[in-house]
Order: sequence, then structure tokens, then C-alpha cells
Amino acid sequence: MIDPDVLKIETDLVVTALHQRYGLDFRQYSRASLERRLQGLVEKLALDHVTDLIPRLLHEPGFVDRMVNGIAVNVTEPFRDPECFAAIREHVFPVLRTYPYFKIWHAGCASGEEVYSMAIMLREAGLLDRAQIYATDINTDALARARDGIYTSEAIARGEKNYLAAGGTGQLADYVLQQYGSARFANSLRDNMVFSQHNVVSDEVFGEMVLVLCRNVLIYFERDLQNRVVDLFHRSLAHRGFVALGAKESMTHLASGSDFECLDRHARLYRAV
Repeated sequence: MIDPDVLKIETDLVVTALHQRYGLDFRQYSRASLERRLQGLVEKLALDHVTDLIPRLLHEPGFVDRMVNGIAVNVTEPFRDPECFAAIREHVFPVLRTYPYFKIWHAGCASGEEVYSMAIMLREAGLLDRAQIYATDINTDALARARDGIYTSEAIARGEKNYLAAGGTGQLADYVLQQYGSARFANSLRDNMVFSQHNVVSDEVFGEMVLVLCRNVLIYFERDLQNRVVDLFHRSLAHRGFVALGAKESMTHLASGSDFECLDRHARLYRAV
């Protein structure tokens, strides 16, 4: 078993290499999660030590993407935590109806199921034509899946219950094309979407968003980084804009959380003050 002190030193060296060579800042990520995923990557690549990643990181073209994809956590499904989507329908959509045009940002969109969920909800409310949805993630593999919008039929079937609990007015299957055991969301849902690589840790703001969704990303960050990211969201919002976090996340313990009021504690929905 690896010595914890040695693992800490090795992890620090890898994080430094990522930051100095590529400008990717993992220095304040949750240390336990980062060490665990780096060890998993070492085992997957049949290496001996975490520091064996560094030569490949510095000299092997494209390895940085593979490494980031191994570090980043991507867990999602259609209409995940439907109470969040129901709260957005209740609190945010009435405000969206007052805008002739508005922007929504899914930060850390993973493989995109929740992005398409939002587009479906907007369509059912007659708001999709006014929307521009930005979907970003640091993981290029996940972004490619999100852009394609192709998932297993089983995933869509599991999402049906969530869709109805979120206030869906039809059937989730109405929005997908089933083919050979897979399901692809309708092209018309993608017309209002922009997919882009973005790192909430080191990149700059997306301006004038009415709603930012960043769900189950902050839990992997240390407290200082959580504060910095929440401040980034505040600076990315239009006046009195909204932020939706994950079910296990909260702003109440953050200094930057004082810039927001809680609209729905259970759904983790906040509004800028």
C-alpha cells in the first residue's frame, strides 16, 4: 500500500505539471477525490507510480485530454433530481417569460443529459426559441457525447419517471429517435445549444446569464475554490439571475454565498441579491 505522504507529494507534482504546462488548475480540488482518481488512472494504464504520469503528460501529444477525462467526474441522467427542474419551472420560468431573449449556462454539463432536459422543459413552456443554452465541461470525451446527444435506450427509459416528476407534459420518448438500442435527442433541441470546453477553475466568466446550472461539481472542490467558482457565477449573471446547484451542495457555508438568497432549499435553487 502506498505511503499517504508519498502519494501527497506525487499528487502535488502531477498537479504542478498540469498547471505549469497547460494552465489547468487542480490545486484546490478535493484531495481525496483527486488522489483516488489519479490512482485509478495509474492502474488503468498499468503504471507503477502516480509520477509516471508526468513524462507522458509533458511529452505525449493528446495525453493531457486523456488525463483530464480520467480525473473529471461525470455522473448524470435525464432530469436528474427532478425537484430541481420543478423548482426552476416554478421560480425561474415566470422570469424568463419577461425576456425576449435569454442565456442559460450549464457549467460542468458532463455528457449532456441535463442540458437536453432543460431544452425539453423550455420547449414545453414555449420558451426554447428565445433561449441560447451554453453547455461547457473540462472533459472533452463527455462534451463529444453531449454534442452528439446519443444515449442508451435504457437511460431514456430510466429518465421517464424523472421527467414526469419534473412536470413534463408528455413523454420523454417523444423527444428522442430510437435506433438499434440507442436513443438520440431530436436535432431541433440542439439548435439553441453551444457546446464548449471550459474550466470553471481557471477560465473567465460567461456574461449575462439568466440561469447558471452547476450541479454536483462544487462537492469536488476545497472551500476556497468553491468560493471562487460561486463568485464566477455571480459575475456571469444578469441582474437578479439564478443559480442551481446539486442536491448535496449549498451556498450557506460560503462567503460568496452572501451574494445570493435561497429560493428553494431542497432543490438548491438560489437567486442573486
